[in-house]
Amino acid sequence: MKRVLIVDDEQRMLDLIEVYLQTYEYTCFKALNGSEALNYLDEESIDIILLDVMMPDISGFDLSQRIRTISDIPIIMLTARDEQEDILKGFDVGADDYITKPFNDLELVARMEALLKRTQPQNVLKMNGLVWNHETYELSYKGEIIKLTRKEFEMIGLLLKHPNQVFERERLIDLIWGFNSDVEGRTIDSHVRNIRDKIRQTDFPVDQHLKTVWGVGYKWER
Repeated sequence: MKRVLIVDDEQRMLDLIEVYLQTYEYTCFKALNGSEALNYLDEESIDIILLDVMMPDISGFDLSQRIRTISDIPIIMLTARDEQEDILKGFDVGADDYITKPFNDLELVARMEALLKRTQPQNVLKMNGLVWNHETYELSYKGEIIKLTRKEFEMIGLLLKHPNQVFERERLIDLIWGFNSDVEGRTIDSHVRNIRDKIRQTDFPVDQHLKTVWGVGYKWER
């Protein structure tokens, strides 16, 4: 099931959207403010966010901007603010779509589905017999399962999805653990070392691909 985070300071609105989206097989997480939303993003795997603008602690604009520093999760602004400058600002701070209230339920779902089709991450990645499968949470080489922890699995998946891109240790911490985490750079080094050791045991030439960029971080070379 697709997992949506709904952020709105009105409980009634949260409940109404949840009831409707559940009929389309969405699992809904509801946050009444920006702080709750950030906590969900730290703890849950979210596919798409519906975000109100007018909230008491962190505005939707500010929250969208903060989310974009750690994630490319699709964001739809769902708000009563319909001024042209607000719409433009929404896109400027990272929103993928902007819908004003009151909204048509069918249109909302249609836009969500269209956005997910464009942005849904690859669930299965393959490279020379190495297979990363997000649906089963398994990494394998020539059919042999490589047992990884969840964080190790997410890290190797992130590197595989962005070949040749260098990820700084701090960036990996933000993307895998969340920006509120107190994880340090040496934890990244430890996870990469474990990933290398576990993959190496299957005879996949991991050292030719999982590279250390000294003083910066790591990358996966094709």
